[in-house]
Amino acid sequence: MAVLNKIRQRGLFLIIVIALALFSFVIGDLFRNTDALVGKSQNIVATINGKDISREDFMQKVEVAQRQLGPNGTNTQAMNRVWEQEVRQAVLETQFEELGMTVEKDQMRDLLRTNLANSPEFQNEAGLFDENKLNEYIANLKETSAVAYAQWVDYENSIGVNALQQDYFNMVKAGMTGTLAEGKLEHMLESETVDIKYVQIPYTSIPDSTVSVSKSEISSYINKHKKQYEVEATRDIRYVEFKEAATVEDENNIKQDLANLLKDQVVYNEVTKNNDTIKGFATVTNHKVFVNSNSDIKFEDRFKFKSDLPASVADTIFNMNVGDVYGPYKDGNYFKLTKVIAAIQMPDSVKARHILIPYVGAASAQPDVTQSKEQAKKTADSLLSVLKKDNSKFGEFVSTYSSDQGSVANGGSYDYFTYNTMVPEFRDYVFQNNVGDMDVVETVYGYHIIEVEGQKNKQRAIKVATVGREIEPSETTINQVFRDASNFEIAIEKGDFEAVAKEKDLAVRPVNGIKVLDENIPGLGNQRAMVRWAFEEGTEVGDYKRFNLNGGYAIVQVTATNAAGLMNTEQASVTALPAIRKEKKAALIKDRISATTVEDVAAAENQTVKTALAINMKNPTISGAGKEGLVVGTAFGLKEGETSKLIEGEKGVYMVQVTKKTPAPELDNYQGFANQVGTSKMNNVNTKLYNALKEASDIEDNRANTVQ
Repeated sequence: MAVLNKIRQRGLFLIIVIALALFSFVIGDLFRNTDALVGKSQNIVATINGKDISREDFMQKVEVAQRQLGPNGTNTQAMNRVWEQEVRQAVLETQFEELGMTVEKDQMRDLLRTNLANSPEFQNEAGLFDENKLNEYIANLKETSAVAYAQWVDYENSIGVNALQQDYFNMVKAGMTGTLAEGKLEHMLESETVDIKYVQIPYTSIPDSTVSVSKSEISSYINKHKKQYEVEATRDIRYVEFKEAATVEDENNIKQDLANLLKDQVVYNEVTKNNDTIKGFATVTNHKVFVNSNSDIKFEDRFKFKSDLPASVADTIFNMNVGDVYGPYKDGNYFKLTKVIAAIQMPDSVKARHILIPYVGAASAQPDVTQSKEQAKKTADSLLSVLKKDNSKFGEFVSTYSSDQGSVANGGSYDYFTYNTMVPEFRDYVFQNNVGDMDVVETVYGYHIIEVEGQKNKQRAIKVATVGREIEPSETTINQVFRDASNFEIAIEKGDFEAVAKEKDLAVRPVNGIKVLDENIPGLGNQRAMVRWAFEEGTEVGDYKRFNLNGGYAIVQVTATNAAGLMNTEQASVTALPAIRKEKKAALIKDRISATTVEDVAAAENQTVKTALAINMKNPTISGAGKEGLVVGTAFGLKEGETSKLIEGEKGVYMVQVTKKTPAPELDNYQGFANQVGTSKMNNVNTKLYNALKEASDIEDNRANTVQ
């Protein structure tokens, strides 16, 4: 009881203690989850001018973009495409809202009418757009399918946004006019010219090796040109790859397995309790079954010319007799056995005409086709019987009966075509028969009455059966690669990554400057998981991890983490070093020159005096020196006969003397040049307006934290 009384007396104190404990627990959890304090929710991919883009909406659009890109498109490519679309839409919508631009109901109807005018489902009997049909279509979508209706709403929104963008760009273009003053300036820049004589002391006259540049000078240069050297956060890694590649022993085993297929084999039959003899490749007659049962490459039932065979073995195989076998031989990533199973004289191209009789279910059958397969065959046979007696009716029958609209206009004829142009049954008939032959041939499209009209360049062709085995690593090799990768991991736990790799004779490949949204690792291809790991919180310099590859493993180590900001001196030296050297060389050249005339400077520096005529400011190029804007600008600031001081140009130090100045002729009217300026401004709207708006926008990119 005494204890309970004390608790009651200190009840307020206990409540405060408990409240503080709960508060510290919540605060501690917030600090452990820094996103809750300072970062965006992981459900927000980006905030653009105050507008949030949700992860759910973003990823739905990424899925659509992924399908549009097809099987070769990566998730990151789809994500980047959607990102650019979303940023563009958000940036421009900010402008629309500020200007009060919207798409009203009547305008949307006009837009839909324009976009859907040629769609049959929204046309009346006269072929004109019918708004009532559109209304019925939308109402039906709304009642029957929420998903389809949502897609329709998205379609309307996209049309509206495109219309607003067009209106906005047109409004900006309307203000892009050229004034008469601008026209006069344009005329002056094009037409006012100077003739000069000059001397150039090229920077290359001083060897780079004689001009030293310190790290502090590079650092100072970076700070003076910050915008040029700003970089995103990056990671540097290095990796060792363990490939599951077939060994020499694996290849020899594959070759031996193929060689064993050549011979007849005796096997015990568990059902009959007798020994059965299985024909080998050299003696088998059902080549299609044998190849498809024993090969990684399916049987090809077609004739081949010499040019169709693998170049390395074409001469040997093409000259073999029927029944001869060649191999095993290596072709690409396969070992093969090839047997010649037939040989004929065959043209390389054929001209033929046909009448196609379709039937219900045939590949070419239109909805109005009512003949059954049996009826179509009977029709074809009847027509063939007539044509064999009177071939002149062929064109008439084509017009009346043939469903192949691609050849009806030509009387059913296809001009000379090569072997692989037609479906197999059609191909085999026209290439393996003679000119004038005519018969009924069935294909997936129906029954064809085919007549061979012409053949060119008859030559030997062969049919081959090829058993191919892909060159793959054996199970033993795959297990050994796994052990090698595991042993390397164990070794680098205690040893240096580079040293262990050298000891095991493994190549270490460095990859620098990886960005947070990259997906491609040089030498390994698409490895988004590696990039994510390198940027994960908790991954530090020296950490390593094994990644499964398609056919092996890579053990990757982080070698550097580079924060966003300015490049380090080593990275920046690629461009900063030449620029600083140029500045220093210019100073050295200027310090050693005391002469004040072009001729004296040329004599002192062992250079020649050159001339350049009719230079204008529109295209500040000096013949013999190239584009030198500062030098040309200086020349235009001089009077005729006046000589400049030393000028630091792009390719050297210059001194120029103006020998002639030709002012631009006065015009009565500068409207033509003003129009030229206006056109140039309007053209710039299409290429520069959006980029300028984007540059001025507040874009918070949170993709790295929300998208995998």
